[in-house]
Amino acid sequence: MNDNPEAKNRGERRVEVVNLPIELCKILKLEGLVQSGGEAKHVIASGQVTVNDVVETRKRKQIVAGDRIRFSGTVVEVVAASVSGTGT
Repeated sequence: MNDNPEAKNRGERRVEVVNLPIELCKILKLEGLVQSGGEAKHVIASGQVTVNDVVETRKRKQIVAGDRIRFSGTVVEVVAASVSGTGT
């Protein structure tokens, strides 16, 4: 998450994602911007969501590091999470 209080006041946040790419509808749900996957699909299909300032209507749009998602006054910037360790 973004620790910058000014960014939080503007409705901006950063989300670190380990498994990229990730579907747009999953980001909305995981970030709590919608209550359910069905709601996520509805708001996307109705043109309420932008990715990198372009209206996106594909619920399964693959989101990658650097993408900026805007919905209902909130901007989410997706960053790749650093994975430490070898997982032995």
